[in-house]
Amino acid sequence: KVFSPVSGSRSSKTFKPKKNIPEGSHQYELLKHAEATLGSGNLRQAVMLPEGEDLNEWIAVNTVDFFNQINMLYGTITEFCTESSCPVMSAGPRYEYHWADGTNIKKPIKCSAPKYIDYLMTWVQDQLDDETLFPSKIGVPFPKNFMSVAKTILKRLFRVYAHIYHQHFDSVIRLQEEAHLNTSFKHFIFFVQEFNLIDRRELAPLQELIEKLGSKDR
Repeated sequence: KVFSPVSGSRSSKTFKPKKNIPEGSHQYELLKHAEATLGSGNLRQAVMLPEGEDLNEWIAVNTVDFFNQINMLYGTITEFCTESSCPVMSAGPRYEYHWADGTNIKKPIKCSAPKYIDYLMTWVQDQLDDETLFPSKIGVPFPKNFMSVAKTILKRLFRVYAHIYHQHFDSVIRLQEEAHLNTSFKHFIFFVQEFNLIDRRELAPLQELIEKLGSKDR
C-alpha cells in the first residue's frame, strides 16, 4: 500500500493516523509510566528500563510513541516541505537519503523529501500494525528479529528529525514549535543511546546538536 501524495493535498495537520496503544493493556500502563517519568524532567532517568519490565516491550511502546511524536511534528511543517522546496531527501548539504524498503522498492530510489517521508511513515506504520512484529496482547512473544526491526524503524525516524532540523528549522521557530521539537528529539536521542539502537555514523547529521543536548544534561 504505497500512495503518492499530490503536492498540496496534505494541508491537514496530521500526517498519518495516530497509532493508539489499547487502553487497559500492559503497554498502555508502560506508556503512562513513561509519561509520568518524563514529567519529572529528568530525561536520562525517564528512558531507563523500568524494573522488572521486558526490554522488547519497553522499546516497542517507546517506538510507537516516537512515531506519533514525529508524525505530529512533521505534520506542523508539511506545507513548507514540498516537491519544489525539498526535491531531495536531505539533512544538510552532506547527507542525502534514498528510499528502499526491501519489498516493494528493493533498489534505493532518489525522491523528494515529502515523498520519502511519506514512504517512510507508511512503512513504519505497517510495521507497527503488524501483530507478529509488535504484539499488543499480553503473553504473545516478540519475534526473534524484533530488535533489528526496531533499530531500522528508529534509524529511519531519526532521518525525519534530521530533515526538519536542517531544512525547516526556521519554520519551526516561526511556529514557536522549537521547544517541543528539541524536547522530543532529546528524549529520542537519550532513548536510542541508552539501548544502543542507532549506529553513531547514522547520527552524524545532527552530531553537534546531540553533543550540545547531552552536555547540558550531565
